[in-house]
Amino acid sequence: MASNSSSRAVGVGRVLIAVYGILAIAATARSVVTIVERFDEAPVAYVLSAVSAVVYIVATVALLGRGRVWYGVAWAAIVFEFVGVLAVGILSLAVPQLFAHPSVWSWFGLGYAFIPLVLPILGMLWLYRLRSGALVAASASEGQVS
Repeated sequence: MASNSSSRAVGVGRVLIAVYGILAIAATARSVVTIVERFDEAPVAYVLSAVSAVVYIVATVALLGRGRVWYGVAWAAIVFEFVGVLAVGILSLAVPQLFAHPSVWSWFGLGYAFIPLVLPILGMLWLYRLRSGALVAASASEGQVS
């Protein structure tokens, strides 16, 4: 019965993972199209959109994964995302010429209804809440007792 004990894809986690998956698809599609069609118009913004797409893909996969390694990868991806959203948000306000066209994280995710700003906060809160259960379950499944 250990199959669900270390899974984060239950309850609210399913919604969180679904939103990350949707953002992964949206950011990937947006970055591919803009890089192929108009890269020279706003290279910084389009590269940042591609970076955000990779981060959302990694976060989605990590949130679906089980055990301590995936838990750590999820934390790393979500913290990176949060720092990225804050940094790009601040830069897009302070140096708007870098963002002739918006990226996913420009203006703190304005083009995506601020979901890129709110989602990592919710993700970190959720992972923090699950920390002891996920780590205990992972340790038990690996034959280690905490």
